[in-house]
Amino acid sequence: MQLRIATFTVHKRFALTISRGTTAQTTNVLVEVEQDGIRGWGEASPFSVGEQPQTTEEIARSLQKIAPLLKALTPVERQRIDQLILDTRLPSAARAALDIALHDWIGKRAGMPLWQLWGLDRDRIVPTSITIGISPPDIAQQRVLAWLGRGTVSMPLHGIQALKLKLGSPEGVEADKAMLLAVKEVAPHISKISIDANGGWTLETALEMADWLAEQDITYIEQPLAKGQEGDLLELYRRSPLPIFVDESCFTSYDILPLADRVHGINIKLMKSGGLTEALRMIHTARACGLKVMFGCYSDSSLLNTALAHLSPLADHLDLDSHLNLLDDPFTGASFQNGRVLPNDLPGLGVSRSDREMGQA
Repeated sequence: MQLRIATFTVHKRFALTISRGTTAQTTNVLVEVEQDGIRGWGEASPFSVGEQPQTTEEIARSLQKIAPLLKALTPVERQRIDQLILDTRLPSAARAALDIALHDWIGKRAGMPLWQLWGLDRDRIVPTSITIGISPPDIAQQRVLAWLGRGTVSMPLHGIQALKLKLGSPEGVEADKAMLLAVKEVAPHISKISIDANGGWTLETALEMADWLAEQDITYIEQPLAKGQEGDLLELYRRSPLPIFVDESCFTSYDILPLADRVHGINIKLMKSGGLTEALRMIHTARACGLKVMFGCYSDSSLLNTALAHLSPLADHLDLDSHLNLLDDPFTGASFQNGRVLPNDLPGLGVSRSDREMGQA
């Protein structure tokens, strides 16, 4: 099996501001595995959640280290590959890129899309939310109107049914409240709005906001407290009238059981989990603990969001919109139909690539 690694940079149409900072562009890593004339693709995007940020350089370097060790193996020898991953301590984003590429290869070899190999029903995929970053009220309104096709800059999207607002503004809860009210004013027909504070609130603020957000008919609150404050989630869980989901506090299936008595659900992201294999394990673990499941993304292209879309029939909530906000997405995959991100009938991921040149990793 041959492993090839390249990099590509993507730019956001709208820079995304969360409680930890603003992102306008990222350089992601493309992984290609080739065996018997079949090529499988995977992707990694850098992210900074956790004790050790996973940079583009670190991801590429770790994949280059494992590439010579994979030459003696084939994509179907997953147990041996997984042992190599453990032995080389591949970071989660690099694991995800390799895991996705292997799934893509297997689907292409079988001549079936992944959702079909897993026996899933695309009709069960729920609408994805469109994310609005922390913004002054007037800017937030402009962003929403643009996505709805009613602004000076319109997106080619139709049927948006859900929004996710990033709160946790450094200007405090009054700024958060003003932003939400402004968005609701221009999008009264959107009945599903969720909130993601990205750990930007204290326990006292989260308790106050939970009561107020419930009055605003918000669906759920994501990561209200910072990673490391999981002990305070128990009180919030007991007192909040809204469901509490965690993102930064939950990377893999090992994290779920300690959280099961203090959250209502988890956010699964491919870069945190280490790929589709662990994402599926997380889904089953969460269900066994009586928890809801949502899927999320970082600065991911269509390749990554299409990969997770294949598992989407198993999710309660979806936030797979990052590729919709890219000016230069080098891939085409899942389509946006009536608010839903739907994988196609092509084998594997069903992703095609433009002729855009990739950089050297």
